[in-house]
Amino acid sequence: QVQLVESGGGLVQAGGSLRLSCAASGSIFRINAMGWYRQALGKQRELVATITSGGRNDYADSVKDRFTIFRDNAKNTVDLQMSRLKPEDTAVYYCNAEMQIWPWVPVNTYWGQGTQVTVSS
Repeated sequence: QVQLVESGGGLVQAGGSLRLSCAASGSIFRINAMGWYRQALGKQRELVATITSGGRNDYADSVKDRFTIFRDNAKNTVDLQMSRLKPEDTAVYYCNAEMQIWPWVPVNTYWGQGTQVTVSS
């Protein structure tokens, strides 16, 4: 059984920092891209940052120069370092991974259950 488990969410004051971590476990053949998405109350889920297995990353404009995504391919983890947090960053943050469970099968998208990040002013 493949699963993604997030950790690191919580309550922080504006201007502070948090680090989110996600670990993939189970029967994994390979992991392609990994990333973080978020969904604020009353809004659609949006991309925050993604990173390929080769280390190329992509960020939403709203978090560039504040957030950093990085991964450990050997440990099947992806982290999101968030700095200079703003109240508008408040959302449930979800870990995402594009994975193959076995060779010769399609790549599927997997999601964690989410972790709440709340930024107070």
